[in-house]
Amino acid sequence: MMTTVTVAIALLLDACFGEPRRFHPLVGFGKLAHGAEQFLFGCGDKSARQRRARGALAVFLLVVPFAALAALTRFVPYGTLLDAILLYLAIGWKSLAQHARPVLNALRQNQLDLARERVGKIVSRDTASMQAQDVSKATVESVLENGNDAVFGAIFWFVVAGAPGAVAYRLANTLDAMWGYRNERYLYFGWAAARLDDVLNFVPARLTALGYALVGRTRVAFRCWQTQGRTWKSPNAGPVMAAGAGSLGVSLGGPASYHGTMQTRPPLGEGRAPEAHDIERSLTLLRNSLLLWVLLLAGGNFVFESVLSR
Repeated sequence: MMTTVTVAIALLLDACFGEPRRFHPLVGFGKLAHGAEQFLFGCGDKSARQRRARGALAVFLLVVPFAALAALTRFVPYGTLLDAILLYLAIGWKSLAQHARPVLNALRQNQLDLARERVGKIVSRDTASMQAQDVSKATVESVLENGNDAVFGAIFWFVVAGAPGAVAYRLANTLDAMWGYRNERYLYFGWAAARLDDVLNFVPARLTALGYALVGRTRVAFRCWQTQGRTWKSPNAGPVMAAGAGSLGVSLGGPASYHGTMQTRPPLGEGRAPEAHDIERSLTLLRNSLLLWVLLLAGGNFVFESVLSR
């Protein structure tokens, strides 16, 4: 039951305070990772094999020591509270809403340029020529995908491996966000970060998709997940976004411009194109799914402890 309590405390801290505005550990970690990249990227042999090796070394040096430090909470007073704080720092539930709702507000006020500017802070695609429908779609996609990356993934690994699991997951996810691009610079150097993130997200992504399906249009969500999830370029984002889109009854995916190049993305979900109010619906879907899994976690812990006490 203590695991459920710790998760609940972390979520309560996030709901009350959101991400720290100053001295966020992930900001400092990002600067450290940038320094490691500058040091390791250009040294020695520049072959694909060596760049992969140096990228893997960078991931190891940046993730393992901090995960090991997180393991020390079990040996200090108030270790449970420290675990809750570490998990709170690893999740970004409130942050998702704080980035998505300003986009919604701008769309409601018919301020398309402002909506484009705000959505540009949460997606990597080109926003200059987006119409209101495109902005809505991009924001919904971001909420659904980051529901796993910024919330469920960290909670899953905390349940499995405690604070070290949550810390390792969040740091690996951050490195993937920095280095996991298939471009000339990161194709090889970022390979280890991208593969580690894929492995760590495999189970959480499917639990996220399951949660989305169970609290929305369940049958449609499962159908979209099974038929469309595998078509997406990311093996984990595909099931999450397909199930979420199906649950909401909207169509996601389709053409989008990245760095000046138009990409044709597979369709996800079914139904009408997203509108501004679907941004709030996606946040509600995430909240309800999160509540479902916390309740199931509490119930599972209760049953497990009852069996042990017999």
